[in-house]
Amino acid sequence: MVHSEGTMAGNLEEYPLLIGQTGVLKGERWVLNKPLVIGREATCEVVIPDRQVSRFHARLTPTPEGVILEDMGSKNGTHCNGNPVTSPMTLQDGDNVQIALVGQFIFLTSDATIPLAESVDHPGRLRLDLRSRRVWVNQQQVDPSLSALQFHVLHVLFENQGQVVDRQGLIGAAWGDEQAVGVSDQALDALIRRLRDRLASIDPEHPYIITVRGHGLRLDNPPID
Repeated sequence: MVHSEGTMAGNLEEYPLLIGQTGVLKGERWVLNKPLVIGREATCEVVIPDRQVSRFHARLTPTPEGVILEDMGSKNGTHCNGNPVTSPMTLQDGDNVQIALVGQFIFLTSDATIPLAESVDHPGRLRLDLRSRRVWVNQQQVDPSLSALQFHVLHVLFENQGQVVDRQGLIGAAWGDEQAVGVSDQALDALIRRLRDRLASIDPEHPYIITVRGHGLRLDNPPID
C-alpha cells in the first residue's frame, strides 16, 4: 500500500484526496496526482485484503477535467453515492466511493478545502469530524457519508447550534457565494429534507434541524442520554 502524503514534490494541497472511511484503512489518505488502483492485489496503491474485493477492483485517474472513477470488471462492483459505477465517471467533491461491501472512501477535491480542525467536540448527540467529513448521530456513524452539500449545511448549523441561521446564509455555505445567486429556496428545501431523512434514519426520535418560520433554521443538539 502506497501512502503518497509527504513523499511527492510540489504543493500537495493542490491535489485531490481519497480518504478511507472504514476498517483498517479508516483515516488513511492518498493524494491523487497519478492513477491509483484499489484492489486485493499487493501491488495496488490501495490494498483491501478481503475476498469480496477483486485483485484489481477500481481505478481513479486524475485528468485536466477532474478525477475519473472506473470499475475494472470487479466481481462485487464499485458504487459512488450508492449508485453502481457501470462506466467511467468524474468524481465530485464529497463523493462517497464504495468498493464491494467492505471498503468505503470519501473523495475531496483538495486538501486546501479541509478545515484545520480535526473534529468538533460537543456533548450532544450529533458530532462532526471536519477532516474526514464523518458524522455521528447518537454515537452511530452516518453511513454512507453525507454529500458535500449536506455536510456544508450541517456544519454551519452545528457551528451556530441553538441560533437561527437565515436561509441565504445556508445557501451560501452549501453552494458558495458565487453559485448561490441562482439557487432557489426550493433547492435548499430539498437539500434540508434529504439531510433530515439521513439523520432520522439513525435517530428518528429527535428532529435536530428545526425550521423557524420567517427567519431560517437552527440545530437542536440534545445531550447524549
